Amino acid sequence: MARVPRVTESRPLVLGSASPRRREILERVRVSHVVVAGDADERALPGEAPLAYVERVVARKLDAVIAALPLDLAARHPAILVADTTVILEGDILGKPADDADAARMLERLSGKTHEVATRFAIACFVEDGYRVAHAETVVTRVTFRELSEEEKRAYVAGGEGRDKAGGYAVQGMASGFVTRIEGSYTNVVGLPAAEVLVALRGLSGIAT
Repeated sequence: MARVPRVTESRPLVLGSASPRRREILERVRVSHVVVAGDADERALPGEAPLAYVERVVARKLDAVIAALPLDLAARHPAILVADTTVILEGDILGKPADDADAARMLERLSGKTHEVATRFAIACFVEDGYRVAHAETVVTRVTFRELSEEEKRAYVAGGEGRDKAGGYAVQGMASGFVTRIEGSYTNVVGLPAAEVLVALRGLSGIAT
């Protein structure tokens, strides 16, 4: 593909997500970015496989961000990054809980078991007159929870930390005390696989610093 300018402070990446966790991850690895979030329906379709689900949602998010980004601004941003994270247990998608009762059911299922966290990310680069998908990848991490007491589960749900998180928990918060083993990328569980994103950005004609 054509050479794409580097991501710099004056030509930042567009992060198509309002997630503060994804912003923090990019800040830690010093990728300059601005946020332009687009709306996308994140509900799973009946019978939809988990990896097909995140692939579809990421494609929808990317379309929404491109539509929300005025063309006169688009040329100033070399690339768009979008991502979606879901928790998978026994083949089931555990998305963001609908309410505290839903969060409690998720925590009950996760207790004492190993589950997977899948993050799909896509990078679209600006070439000539528009954005084109240049890289897409799904990263999967295995996470094991110890057995949780009823009191722990009730207290965690009541605290509200997992209300807007896939699987109903935040690994970087109080739920870190539930985890006995992580196989794979830790930042992937938080919401964005930092190493894989950096490798992808640097491979796209050197667009990351």
